[in-house]
Amino acid sequence: MKQVLIITIFLLISIFSFSQSSAKYESGKMELLSPYFLFPEKDEIKYSLDMNSTQDKFTNRKEAGEGFTIKLRVNFQQFDKDMTILDIPDVMNLQFRKVDSIFRDRQNYPAFPAKDGSLIVLESNITLNTSIEKPFRKVMTIGFPLTMIPELKGEHEVILNFTKAQFIMYVDGKIVDGDFPIGFPNWFGERTWRINPEYVEAAKIFFPAINPERDASRRSNYRPEVQYWTPAWHNAWVGDVTTIYYNGRYHVFYLFDRRHHSSKFGVGGHYFEHFSTKDFKTWVEHEAATPIEEQWETFGTGTPFVYDNKLYISYGLHTSRIFPDEMTLTPDLLDYYYNNNGKTGFFKKDVKKKFPSGSTYSISKNGLSNFEKTNNIFHFCENPSVFTDSNGKLMLFANYRSKGTWTSNSLDGGWYCINKDLPDGGDCTFYFKWGNYEYIIGGFVNLWRKTKGNNITEGWRDIVKEGTDFYNGIGVPSITEIDNGRFLMAGWIPIRGWGGPFILHELVQFPDGRIGTKWMKELIPEARNSKTLGDKIINEALFPVKEKSFLLTFNVNPINSGKGKLGVSLLSNNKGSGCEFQIDIENALAQYSNSTQEKFASREKSLRQGGAPHLVGNYSIENLIEINKPFLVRMLIKNTPKLGGSIIDSEIAGKRTLITYRADLDIQNLLFKLEDVEITNIQLSEID
Repeated sequence: MKQVLIITIFLLISIFSFSQSSAKYESGKMELLSPYFLFPEKDEIKYSLDMNSTQDKFTNRKEAGEGFTIKLRVNFQQFDKDMTILDIPDVMNLQFRKVDSIFRDRQNYPAFPAKDGSLIVLESNITLNTSIEKPFRKVMTIGFPLTMIPELKGEHEVILNFTKAQFIMYVDGKIVDGDFPIGFPNWFGERTWRINPEYVEAAKIFFPAINPERDASRRSNYRPEVQYWTPAWHNAWVGDVTTIYYNGRYHVFYLFDRRHHSSKFGVGGHYFEHFSTKDFKTWVEHEAATPIEEQWETFGTGTPFVYDNKLYISYGLHTSRIFPDEMTLTPDLLDYYYNNNGKTGFFKKDVKKKFPSGSTYSISKNGLSNFEKTNNIFHFCENPSVFTDSNGKLMLFANYRSKGTWTSNSLDGGWYCINKDLPDGGDCTFYFKWGNYEYIIGGFVNLWRKTKGNNITEGWRDIVKEGTDFYNGIGVPSITEIDNGRFLMAGWIPIRGWGGPFILHELVQFPDGRIGTKWMKELIPEARNSKTLGDKIINEALFPVKEKSFLLTFNVNPINSGKGKLGVSLLSNNKGSGCEFQIDIENALAQYSNSTQEKFASREKSLRQGGAPHLVGNYSIENLIEINKPFLVRMLIKNTPKLGGSIIDSEIAGKRTLITYRADLDIQNLLFKLEDVEITNIQLSEID
């Protein structure tokens, strides 16, 4: 009788919880900066073409680093073959091109498919030359699918803007694609250029480049939800995330990525963008914290931190990915360290001598945004993790091209290594403390914990080896405490390569210091059109699904305490291919695997066993919490053309979460398989 009463109470609570989550509420949304830019013409030298004069010569007498701007008035219209509409021989062109509407290369053009299945892009190819180190001649391509433009027919202004550090294409004042060049076009002296009058009504070229200005008077009404957010463009993603809570505001800094780490000829071209929130309902996008302004710049992961009552962000200069060490500051940094009793030196940027490399930081001018580069180089590692320990002492975990725990009395006063082997792994490590415990989380696969003490270098336990880590698919997670003792974990998951959507979950701590994960209530996507798929099932059951993206919730009731297994196969229309989500109550295990014709898929490996949760494919998580009694399962499925598949984000008993991504999976059927459990109150709601 007591067991029946407990189950009844649980069912009532679960039904109430679902009705609350599916009721009308507003999920956290982003207020974006204006996407529009102005190009005011001033004293630039310009040359023009039009329909009456489609070819001419021009002479560029400006320095290469001053760049150029090309403005064109273009009619977007139907065509049946590839067409070049601007040509500067041996320098650059602009062309319409038909591409495969299914194949997703690094440009991810199928993110914006046409209704008839066709896919036409506008691309510009520029030939770049450099004589630094090893001379090369390479072609850089930027472009976008025409279906990105809401009102496609008619005349549009296309701008190609090449500055010292960026090559960007704009349409009607909005960025549509860009990259970060190494080298410059070789066009000094007299050059010929031509336009295709069938598509281009007029063109102007300006020397030097026009400096674009953000048009704050024009704002977009589009406010995307923050959970699973990606930057607006077809090929733009969120990379490594680092966070801080300062003066009542939660800050997110993320490495902006295009082309899955293949921008800037493969070295990444990453820099920190920035957004923040005070209430987790309204999020505000800020200007970039560390924009790329030089051709030698590409940045690595760091950490925001507070020092001397000022907001900083540290980050790495990945110059070694572009130039050999002898052309960078790295040898000087190392020489100073080894010749000065193990103390790092302080160097200022001086590109006339060597390209900067190592660790640097920027400072917020107003404690909120408006970051300014200091150009101070304080360490030779290229992924610095700066923080203060439980005693308030300035500390550093050196990552990428160095390791160990370091300390200093000031940012620029020289750093000493106090433990060369801690952390023992991880390329992007972060420190945090919670109650009586301290933690180090390392990149994709490492986690250590210790009881709080005076010595940061002693007493660490490898939590991954114990099988009680909280990795759930989020890559390079950043942990931050906010108000009311809550802790958040933010990061990204890979979508067909490096970079993907932003994801944030909340952490749950237990008395022994173990940590679990759950969904953050403020960021659960808004649900609508809720319906009941089934009141109760005890055997196999199949349910068709019409919604592309949806929230699925159900209650799990073990029939025999400590035993039972369930599987939910998320299937395409043939009912044979898809993903199985499985919970094994007896072994306290949950996993994602490929769907199978057998009753349940075979066991997948956990992180402890060599599995790879950060690849968000097939893997398991161990030691589930509080599943010997009735519990609630919630699953969010996100499917968009840009993703080219489905994200599956599952929460078990409000204590553990796990995420997978399934390329090309369009879910149309849900197949439940049960063993010694019953499932009740199966609810499905549509989400955007």
